[in-house]
Amino acid sequence: MRRMTYLLKCYSLRQLDVHGTSIMWPLVWMSMRTYAPYVTFPVALVVGAVGYQLEWFIRGTPKPREQKSILEQREERKLEEQEGTDGTQVLSLKDKLEFAPRAALNRNRPQES
Repeated sequence: MRRMTYLLKCYSLRQLDVHGTSIMWPLVWMSMRTYAPYVTFPVALVVGAVGYQLEWFIRGTPKPREQKSILEQREERKLEEQEGTDGTQVLSLKDKLEFAPRAALNRNRPQES
């Protein structure tokens, strides 16, 4: 308030034009600079709320759908993969070992005679 009265005292009546706008703009800019934090938050709050409501209006209400967990989806996919195969026909352990990479310097395998 002191700043406004000081600014009003600095301008004499001779500097005022017909509508008094030459003194009004500095007052407006000074008050906007001074009270910006108090004005900005409510304005941003209103703009955000309107934008949020407008977005929901454009999108519409979401339709409820069942979402399965990742574990359930994986189990279903594995079951679908195994559906067409015979579960009793598996490779023996000896067949699996043939395709395993050989250990470095053959230290971990017994010698074949």
